[in-house]
Amino acid sequence: MKLIRNNKKLFAAVGICAALLSGCTTVNPYTGQVQTSDATIGTGVGALGGAAIGALAGGGRGALIGGTIGAVTGGLIGNSMDQENNELRQRLVGTGVQVQQNGNYIQLVMASDVTFKTNQSDVIDSFYPTLSSVAEVLRKYNRTNIVITGFTDNTGDAAYNQSLSERRAESVGSFLMSQGIPPNRIFTEGRGKRDPIASNATAEGRAMNRRVVISLRPA
Repeated sequence: MKLIRNNKKLFAAVGICAALLSGCTTVNPYTGQVQTSDATIGTGVGALGGAAIGALAGGGRGALIGGTIGAVTGGLIGNSMDQENNELRQRLVGTGVQVQQNGNYIQLVMASDVTFKTNQSDVIDSFYPTLSSVAEVLRKYNRTNIVITGFTDNTGDAAYNQSLSERRAESVGSFLMSQGIPPNRIFTEGRGKRDPIASNATAEGRAMNRRVVISLRPA
């Protein structure tokens, strides 16, 4: 019977968290879409995780305490991500960099045509001010890990494309480190021609696939 009562309390906590997630929404000022903020997501996820751990450790009372602590921690992280997202959007208007919010992380999608010369891995000089703006925000919001991923289209040798995508990601990472971002926050990888976001059958699609993506995730 005790186990059943504890489970009921845990399920009640889960239900409350679900209601928070469904009820707390905002309107994105850039797209006009209604969305759940990172702060709300963080609060709900933190509460669920804390409640589950607390229930295992201390039954119903543990679920309540764990859920409260988890909600506060998750809410703080989510609020910071919301602020970082908004500031990046403001700074990167008109730069050719797309700012996308996907769940609990932020992505900066940089077309290679405005970032690199053809078949080159050195960042174009004219793009340095944009990356400097990104670095300034990343220094301010220092509780995120930075994953930099390079991509190419399917033209040419696969091994060469893989190497080029890696070198481009490393080039962006090196510049961010030169701007004061600690190396232990930065991870780079190359995906070559894998994971296209458009058809490689057209010039427009290939241009979209040639990109470098900076993903910001809670540390």
